[in-house]
Amino acid sequence: MSSGDLDRRGIPPRGIRGRASLRVAACVAAAGLLLGATACSGGDDLSQQWEEGGDKGYVSGDGSSLSIPPSERTEPVVFSGETETGETYGSDDTLGSVTVVNFWYAGCAPCRAEAADLVEAYDEFSPQGVEFVGVNTRDQVAQAQQFSEEFGIAYPSIMDSPGGRAVQRAFAGQVPLNAVPTTLVLDTEGRVAHRVLGQLAGASQLSTLIGETLAESGEGSGTGSGEQ
Repeated sequence: MSSGDLDRRGIPPRGIRGRASLRVAACVAAAGLLLGATACSGGDDLSQQWEEGGDKGYVSGDGSSLSIPPSERTEPVVFSGETETGETYGSDDTLGSVTVVNFWYAGCAPCRAEAADLVEAYDEFSPQGVEFVGVNTRDQVAQAQQFSEEFGIAYPSIMDSPGGRAVQRAFAGQVPLNAVPTTLVLDTEGRVAHRVLGQLAGASQLSTLIGETLAESGEGSGTGSGEQ
């Protein structure tokens, strides 16, 4: 809008103000769509923000859950990386087991909020052979270890640094991951069965998803400890 479009008070005429308001309203509406292809303020979508690993903090999901029927699941996801304790861990260690994969980092507020839910689900299902693995997307080893100690997390986390992001890339090729935290439940073949974008609604939500996946192979009741 040029200076010629302003009246003597420096305010745009009513018609131009109306069009500007419509553009603002459209932008707000688009921002409300978590999986929208393009942000109004620029050309980067949420997945690109996450891939680039900028300093914006986390890209927050809405907690929505996606369940994929066995007949529609993609190929098994092959992944591997070094954990915070310096050991190599990946799909070779989890194949044959229902597996929970949680993408997180220590400075992500929703990650901290849901940590107790993950621990509760781990305590419930690890005796049944369910594997849990974290994928740390940003931190140094010391930060990851401090987080695990603070929240009592006993399962390993792969340090998937921004320089490589090998694990994130492996999963992004199968299921779009647009938010941290993101929690996936893999079936016994290593295929993505369930996905939660953003903070878990509670331990009962994750328990239900794990229970349903166990039930597919006759290893659980499929009811979990609560409803989604």
